[in-house]
Amino acid sequence: MKRPEQRFEYSAMPERPRWKLPGGAKIAVYTVVNVEEWDIEKPIAREYVTSPAGVVTVPNIPNWAWHEYGMRVGIWRLMDALGSRDLKASAAINARVCEGAGEPVARAMHEAGWRFIGHGYNQAALHTVEDQQENIRKSFEVLSEYTGIAPQGWLGPGLHGTLDTIDYLAEAGFKFVTDWPMDEHPVEISTSGGPMVALPYTMELSDLPMMVVHQHQSHVWLDRVVDQFDRLYQEGGEQPRVMSMSVHPYIMGVPHRIKYFEQALDHVLNHDDVWFATAEEIYEWFASGAGAE
Repeated sequence: MKRPEQRFEYSAMPERPRWKLPGGAKIAVYTVVNVEEWDIEKPIAREYVTSPAGVVTVPNIPNWAWHEYGMRVGIWRLMDALGSRDLKASAAINARVCEGAGEPVARAMHEAGWRFIGHGYNQAALHTVEDQQENIRKSFEVLSEYTGIAPQGWLGPGLHGTLDTIDYLAEAGFKFVTDWPMDEHPVEISTSGGPMVALPYTMELSDLPMMVVHQHQSHVWLDRVVDQFDRLYQEGGEQPRVMSMSVHPYIMGVPHRIKYFEQALDHVLNHDDVWFATAEEIYEWFASGAGAE
């Protein structure tokens, strides 16, 4: 087990050489769509309707169905919003989706040209699974076999893991993680399996904590995306930056929120010198060294 300071050095943004993005872009923006399989026979990953008397209810039918709505209805709104603008997302996907009833969703995303990011074999934080190395290895193998492409990225369920998780990910073959959201540039992290990259991940633009945990009104997500983007776009003239938007089909894919997602995409697209990329494209650009001055 290694502590963070044993894996990477501190780096102050003002002291860095200028990082270049393709085409001289000021900012790289990527979207993550989280696609999961919830087991109705286990405690539910998230609750919107709280269980009575504060007890854990199994089965938790209304909250399981809330997630199922996202797979049956919400995901198609998100795909339409992106596809109609000729954009691709990175799908953070439980590998079991590719093997179960939700496989048509995995197929549609794959056919749309989306790349898959490991999101656990099943929807469970890694520090709670019996064998996280096996969970990670199985995730890598299933996604590789299903898509014909080895996944490069990992977004842990709930972003959580242990101090050893990043070693296990590198050993399995993953190349970058979003679970270390500590910078607006990619950061190289040393592991027992070779270098791993922490890709910038804008945690406060994830719809789950904003809408479900902190219970903001829906328009606040758009307000925050615009404010985040505008500031980074301004600063990106001197030092380019990366930001992400992370959404879930059962949250952002509902009728009363989808317009805010569409407006966020349009706000980004209405600016010049923006690289609207996938997580994989940003990683590959960084790993190639092309952006270094």
